[in-house]
Amino acid sequence: MKITAIILTYNEEKHLARCIDSIKEVADTIVVVDSFSTDATLDIARSYGVDVVQREWVNYATQFNWALTQIAVDTSWVLRIDADEVLSEYLSTEIKLHLPELGSNIEGVYCDRRMKFLGQPIRYGGVFPIRVLRLFRYGRGECENRWMDEHIKVTGLTEDFKGEIVDDNLNSLTWWTDKHNKYSSREAVDMLNLEYDFMVHDSVASLRGSDQAGLKRWVKERVYSRLPCGFRAFAYFFYRYIFRLGFLDGRAGASFHFLQGFWYRYLVDAKIEEVKRHMRENGVDIKVAMHRILGVRA
Repeated sequence: MKITAIILTYNEEKHLARCIDSIKEVADTIVVVDSFSTDATLDIARSYGVDVVQREWVNYATQFNWALTQIAVDTSWVLRIDADEVLSEYLSTEIKLHLPELGSNIEGVYCDRRMKFLGQPIRYGGVFPIRVLRLFRYGRGECENRWMDEHIKVTGLTEDFKGEIVDDNLNSLTWWTDKHNKYSSREAVDMLNLEYDFMVHDSVASLRGSDQAGLKRWVKERVYSRLPCGFRAFAYFFYRYIFRLGFLDGRAGASFHFLQGFWYRYLVDAKIEEVKRHMRENGVDIKVAMHRILGVRA
């Protein structure tokens, strides 16, 4: 059995060594797919002797699915992990002990993903830990073709592990808000596609089974997306911070739930409205408006 880990990078010198250290005992091969970093990312990767390939960035799904074409065909399982994430010791042990025992009908493995914000674990708000599919049989899974919030999808049976992947980004709050400003443009594209249907709709949304990602995506696409712009951001924040007890996460948690649960969502809605206004005022179609306003070619 051979496990290949894929890490997508761009200027990840703060995180890459920590990530590799957490997976090197379980991954037989580590492939770093870099988008032409300008810091020490490549030097760190090469110092570990991992495989390095480079490709211009379009979006996560495109980059990851391209990476799947670059790994060895004798790979048995693929591990998806971000550079600012680490495997818990418990999950590492589960992978080493239990992954070889899984039947050939099991195509993917779910685990928990927990997040830290400003160095503090986020425990409330109903968002962490969340179940994510990060291990899948080579040739049986791929990343959803979306601009934002991408999940790995498989068609066969899955297994649940109890260990965690921990997202612990060490960059500043200024970096975080800049990143989420960029994310909001990409999410606006996905939300606009639900209304205008200008590209293939690829989604794990489902009410069947116990897949948390599928259920949350269904609610987002069938309920949240149909609420009025602006109001839905406030409603979502209120749900997370009050009903799901986000206020128990303290001061760092208050910042996280407000910024990620309200500010970010409201920014997505504001950009959606800006695109629609540009369409009305200039008589252009959705793709032209998105390129002019969001800088995205879909």
